[in-house]
Amino acid sequence: FPRSRTSRPAKASQKSYSRFPHNMVHDIFCKIVKGEIKSKPIFQNRNFIVIKDINPQAPIHLLIIAKKHFEDISSFKKAHTGLLGGGLMIAEKISKKVGLKNGYRLIINRGADAQGGVPHFHIHILGGKKLGTKIVK
Repeated sequence: FPRSRTSRPAKASQKSYSRFPHNMVHDIFCKIVKGEIKSKPIFQNRNFIVIKDINPQAPIHLLIIAKKHFEDISSFKKAHTGLLGGGLMIAEKISKKVGLKNGYRLIINRGADAQGGVPHFHIHILGGKKLGTKIVK
C-alpha cells in the first residue's frame, strides 16, 4: 500500500496487518475475516479474530485467526515477530476470559504432515478438561 510522503512507517510490533490485498486468498478464514461468512467472534482486534471451532476436539476449542492471510507460519518474516507474539498474548487473555484456569494447549499446524485443513495461519486453543499427554491418537 502506498504511503504518503509525510507518514512514517510504524514499527513491526505496531503495524496493523488487517488490510485486505486485492490478491487475498479466499479460504474460509479469509471469508470470515471479511464478513462474507457470519461468525460470532469471542474477541477481535486489528490483527486477529477469535472464534469457536466448528469441529471441537475439546470442551473448549477456539481458533485465533490472523486477519491478514498467511498460508502458515513459514510465510511470516522477521518483521512479523510482533504479530506472532500478539497472537500468543491473545491466547493467554482469551483463556482467562473463557475460564481455562487449569491450563490449555496451543496448536499451530504447518505443512502437509500436520493435516491443518485450512491454509491460513491460525492458532488452536484447546482446554476445558485434562487433555492427556499425547497430541496424536
